[in-house]
Amino acid sequence: QVQLVESGGGLVQAGGSLRLSCAASGRVFSSYTMGWFRQAPGKEREFVAGISWSGGSTYYADSVKGRFTISRDNAKNTVYLQMNSLKPEDTAVYYCAASRHAVVRLQADFGSWGQGTQVTVSS
Repeated sequence: QVQLVESGGGLVQAGGSLRLSCAASGRVFSSYTMGWFRQAPGKEREFVAGISWSGGSTYYADSVKGRFTISRDNAKNTVYLQMNSLKPEDTAVYYCAASRHAVVRLQADFGSWGQGTQVTVSS
């Protein structure tokens, strides 16, 4: 398994931007599909974005498409989530996750999870 630690969360006004980072250690990072999920208060955790092991394929939830960008730097064992044009409904705890499967978005397909980082968007 790979160990994951998220950072970069915080409080931002609507329309603003944040960049989340997820640092990985342990097994070979570049062999994992990486994903970002989020969980808002009182709601289930949902898929946000995913990226293939090489970074050549990215995919997004419809709710964030065009506003969020996932990327990775395998040399730094880090995956990023650039969040632009933030909305109050983006407020949630954001989690980084790793999967040995390709192009997945179901939580059950991700075997390693970070502890989460809080993102709060004020109106």
